[in-house]
Amino acid sequence: MPDAPRLRSPDGLAAPPEAGFVLRTLEDAGHSAWVVGGWVRDSLLGRPVHDVDVATSARWEDGARALRAAGIPVVETGTAHGTVTAVVGGVPVEVTTYRVDGAYSDARHPDAVRFVDSVDDDLARRDLTVNAMAWHPERGLRDPFGGRDDLARGLVRAVGDPDARMAEDALRVLRAVRFSARLGFSVEPATQAAVDAHAPGLRHVSRERIGSELRALLATGRGGGALRTQRPALFCAVPELAAMDGFPQRTPYHSMDVLGHVARVMDYVEVYTGGTATEHLRWAALLHDVGKPDRLTYGPEGTAHFFGHPARSRDIAREVMARLAVPRAVAVPALALVRLHDRPVADDDRSVTSILRDLDRLAPAMAPGLFFELMALKRADAAGKAPAYRGYAVEVDALEARGRALLTAGVPLRPSDLAVSGADVMGALGLPPGPAVGRALRAALDAVHRGEVGPGRDELLRWIEEHGDDSSVCGKP
Repeated sequence: MPDAPRLRSPDGLAAPPEAGFVLRTLEDAGHSAWVVGGWVRDSLLGRPVHDVDVATSARWEDGARALRAAGIPVVETGTAHGTVTAVVGGVPVEVTTYRVDGAYSDARHPDAVRFVDSVDDDLARRDLTVNAMAWHPERGLRDPFGGRDDLARGLVRAVGDPDARMAEDALRVLRAVRFSARLGFSVEPATQAAVDAHAPGLRHVSRERIGSELRALLATGRGGGALRTQRPALFCAVPELAAMDGFPQRTPYHSMDVLGHVARVMDYVEVYTGGTATEHLRWAALLHDVGKPDRLTYGPEGTAHFFGHPARSRDIAREVMARLAVPRAVAVPALALVRLHDRPVADDDRSVTSILRDLDRLAPAMAPGLFFELMALKRADAAGKAPAYRGYAVEVDALEARGRALLTAGVPLRPSDLAVSGADVMGALGLPPGPAVGRALRAALDAVHRGEVGPGRDELLRWIEEHGDDSSVCGKP
């Protein structure tokens, strides 16, 4: 059980001025209105709050009319569910009519919604008690389901019957997991049982919605803990994860099964980045060994080997991230990290430059920042191994320092980074435009990385002139 958080008194809360203006405007027009949702929860916890939502007895048309009459711009953002967005001083405030949901025949969406006049009825339709509170600057906290008590006890609990809540919309399974991770709370036992029982219902949920929840879960920085404690839900969300569970690593390098190792790597990624890991690094930590079960072989003494698992993990990760509609800007660097996480790197310029070039090839223009994330992943990977092999996490420091020095010095990673151009090559060798020019530039780049020539323009031109007759340079017969 986590330590119980110290809560703020409801009497000490103060709504943002834009929310207060919306409340007063709706009430002056004869409607009731409350601040609801995440603002109430996070304010009680004393955590930063970014968005504020208002629930009201006003039907959306009436609410919009009252707000516009007060000079507040209104955007009709979700009128089928009674939602409009008021823009007060440039700040959006979502305003939704009190409602109750009908049956969920598809386990995804209510067949119908019905607008009601009671805030308690509106709160009763919500998924978790910590999300089912309302607050008003004069009437204080409205908490019919004990959300504040659950905050104080560090519990995630379903509103009403947990089984019914999860059966209505299977995405609530992942929402419970996400809020447990985000808040650092335990899931109440009956709610946990319902989460596990209804996890298979995620097959009825769109992959995009699942992807959105998983992205939010990883953003908490507590994905490793979720992987340990919420396996039924996460295995139904990403079936490829299940193969790692209980899969032994009969090798001196490891003391845990693949899933246990992955969870530990996810933990250490947060440690080595100070809790500021990027989304693509968190995805890479989750999926970096997902291909190991497919690549198991045994040596003559019974030692396990996983040859080729980085490439296989990259391929599986690509399928997973595409299916979940993870944006390309996240997927491309994540896949590069997965592919290269196990690449041996020696503490010399040539080896570190080679890894920089491969990062640039796999994730163009992202290599400088991605290099340091790869080092964080390598540290975390080492920390997740058997005790005797965790020392590599310290050895990575030298690689990182060398990489920083090379990047600071402007090490060229592609021919276009060189101090000479195609025109210079054509002038030096008397070549016409064509593939031979590109080959000469690539050969010069390789020579820089081997230490045969410096990166300066004059040195490069002399090297090109001296090696111009070499078929390996420009492809002459």
